[in-house]
Amino acid sequence: MTYRIGQGFDVHALEADIPLKIGGVEVPSAKGSLGHSDGDVLYHAIVDALLGALSLGDIGTYFPSTEERWRGASSKIFLKHASQLISDRSFIIENVDATVILQEPKIAPFIDTMRRNIARLLKVSNEQISVKATTTDRLGFTGEGRGLAAFAVVLITKKSTP
Repeated sequence: MTYRIGQGFDVHALEADIPLKIGGVEVPSAKGSLGHSDGDVLYHAIVDALLGALSLGDIGTYFPSTEERWRGASSKIFLKHASQLISDRSFIIENVDATVILQEPKIAPFIDTMRRNIARLLKVSNEQISVKATTTDRLGFTGEGRGLAAFAVVLITKKSTP
């Protein structure tokens, strides 16, 4: 069996009067994620992890922030595309383990919905998706409320052929 692991990381500044989208959920907050697309750091980190698992570059390879057509785009488009690239190469997503780093607001009440959104887009079960949240105890740009970040790790396996 062929196993591949990928890891992804994304970071965005937080700015007033912008929606805060994390894992496809609009989280109530005075500040939102500033990005060329909808700024969903969790989806972006997972996309990079999926692409990295097959050495296919990063999110900017497929969805460059220099292209106007991606301005304000839903990051679920990016996640679906990365999932399709995995499938096209005869791999299966075994699991995703992700961590969101954000001082506030607390996102624990939204994590189950985020997991369901990710599982639906990747066409896997909820049990294959882990989303965790942490703070940096008020240290650094995330702790000071100036930004948020996400890490993701994925495991994929080659589909067996009869």
